[in-house]
Amino acid sequence: MSADISLDQARRIALAAQGFTDPPPAGAVDRRHLKRVFARVGLIQIDSVNVLVRSHYLPLFSRLGPYDAGLLEGAAYGPKRTLFEYWGHEASLLPVELQPLLRWRMARAWAGVGTWGHVARTVLEEPGLLKRVRAEIAERGPLAASAFDGARGTGSWWGWSAVKTALEALFWCGEITTASRKGFERVYDLPERVLPAAILAAPTPREEDAQRELVRIAARSLGIAAERDLRDYFRLDLADARARVAELVEAGELTRVSVEGMRGDRYLAAGAKIPRRVDARALLSPFDSLIWERARNRELFGFDFRLEIYTPAHKRVHGYYVLPFLLGDRLVARVDLKHDRQASTLRAHATHTEPGVRRADIMPALREELQSMATWLGADSVAMR
Repeated sequence: MSADISLDQARRIALAAQGFTDPPPAGAVDRRHLKRVFARVGLIQIDSVNVLVRSHYLPLFSRLGPYDAGLLEGAAYGPKRTLFEYWGHEASLLPVELQPLLRWRMARAWAGVGTWGHVARTVLEEPGLLKRVRAEIAERGPLAASAFDGARGTGSWWGWSAVKTALEALFWCGEITTASRKGFERVYDLPERVLPAAILAAPTPREEDAQRELVRIAARSLGIAAERDLRDYFRLDLADARARVAELVEAGELTRVSVEGMRGDRYLAAGAKIPRRVDARALLSPFDSLIWERARNRELFGFDFRLEIYTPAHKRVHGYYVLPFLLGDRLVARVDLKHDRQASTLRAHATHTEPGVRRADIMPALREELQSMATWLGADSVAMR
């Protein structure tokens, strides 16, 4: 029996869903373009590593080209914010309209469910501490963990003080949110002083309805996906995701299909585009939503990607901070990059092409993309090995 969707079609569907077939901005990138990207990807993962640039700035560059980073900062932390921070796919920036859809996760955190063990223990065993920490923020205004006496904790840098754990617990529970960042440290405040009033006044959906909408967003952002991909996008529990996927299939919003060379069912989102070709060119954050799910990368792109930051240097295969290079509709290379700020240079420590890809065929496009990135980062030159 032939597959409903060819592998080439599935790959193009996925790229279109993630915004890689959208026309480039005709002029300067503005909030409309930012909104378009978030409409495609749903959310952007945050990560602290700054060897190149913090990862949440990269998805916009990958899809829009050079832009003013202040655009994202204003949307996330400005007075007219359209984004907020919460646990979506790991720590994430999300459109504020999604806040009501995540209140069930906040409610579960209040019950000590679905969060880290030390956070759950604090919620269940230290309600007085949570109350005191929240009251301190209410009285003093936006505060970082470092503003609390004793918040540094003991032991290594990764040690958690009681106050820092309380802040994380309150954040999980939706009692506080990120007002801004100082360096990369969160500065917390009460939601009513940060989020739009209309968002906070919006009714809280039933848990099942909220999860269904999150799966709907994931399906739209993925285009075509396995059940595991739909579950992983917003890190839903297995039983919850399975039930919501089945409901969307029954409603006709997801179509169960087979894909050439893939085992098991895949789900095609209603309205998903199947472009005849994709002419993308982008360096991707290691935390880009296109490549979150490792098994999906292998199936769609024949690309087995694992970030090697935490791998001992002598055991690394491709490098410390490696960005996949998307060209056309394929992931064709991996580039180990560093922004050497002191030398004002974007350094490509290594470029590894994928099997069957000729280095000479991709280097002109890669050099152009690296030069564009260097200009965006304010680096004066590009150095390649």
